[in-house]
Amino acid sequence: MSNSAASPSASTMQAAYISETGSPDVIQWGELPCPEPAEGQVLVRVEAVSVNPIDTYIRSGAVAMELPQPFVIGSDLAGVVERVGPGVHDRKPGDRVWCSNQGLLGRQGTFAEFAAVDARWLHDLPTGVAAADAAAVALVGLTAHLGLFRDAKLQAGETILVIGGTGGVGSMVVQMAKIAGARVITTAGSDEKVAVAKQLGADEVIAYHHTPIGEAIGQLAPDGVEVFWETRREPDFDLVVGALAPRGRMVLMAGRDARPPFPVGPFYVKECSLHGMVMFKASPEEIAAAGRDINRWLSEGRLHAPIARRMRLEQAAEAHRLQEAGTLRGEGGLAGKIVLEVG
Repeated sequence: MSNSAASPSASTMQAAYISETGSPDVIQWGELPCPEPAEGQVLVRVEAVSVNPIDTYIRSGAVAMELPQPFVIGSDLAGVVERVGPGVHDRKPGDRVWCSNQGLLGRQGTFAEFAAVDARWLHDLPTGVAAADAAAVALVGLTAHLGLFRDAKLQAGETILVIGGTGGVGSMVVQMAKIAGARVITTAGSDEKVAVAKQLGADEVIAYHHTPIGEAIGQLAPDGVEVFWETRREPDFDLVVGALAPRGRMVLMAGRDARPPFPVGPFYVKECSLHGMVMFKASPEEIAAAGRDINRWLSEGRLHAPIARRMRLEQAAEAHRLQEAGTLRGEGGLAGKIVLEVG
């Protein structure tokens, strides 16, 4: 198959898609009809996409959603508007854009040469920002912004503990919290990841392969942290509540099947609060507000996309294998996002 992108007038395109859920082996690379932008939609020529854990959960069937058949995988993209559908007045051909929130809730995904996207999910791609960087920031950046500012309402001068500060979301939380003027403590599981976390701007990095997190946080924040950002699928709530300051806030964004014990008494006596959040349930207005800040910080060079691997779009199955190895089995040493490029 040719690696060249389809022409704007082509009726077909190359795409990574599935016809049934399962292992990465179910991902097919081949020809599908090029989508037509419906009412309120924009057709985007895709330049770059990235892989997220949620993409692998949907592909495997671990997260059950109604999927169109065949289903193009992927949530994030960056590219160029090819044409606009009826009712779209704020976009035009040639606009550089990025988005997330695709491949979810019955929407087709982004791992294709073209994607038809509801215009309300699109953000401008700032001048000077590479498509790969915007794609790498998309879902993880929106998730971090919503959790930090809509939910936890992080303030300058507060201390935040970010579990896993070199992961996709964690790296965004570390950087955005620093931009907001917070003191940032994070965790890392290897000397290499400790170095990455410091490069991202963390004030303190707990190397938990050397020092237990609870012991370290007691030394680094004896009065507790105002915000605790959890990225693990199995949170330790005794650790969390012990680490939180009075009226501390915890953000939960993982652990769909987790059922850990919860220390109710210490939690409510401290007047703490718990915020569960899922990016794709945010409103278009909330997503747009987050996107504006992300664009400004990308343009100013204050927000960076840690990209661990760059691959071709036709390598989607291998990219999913790598993502699962890092997410589910802790293998591969990924410290950043997997980005796939088109053309």
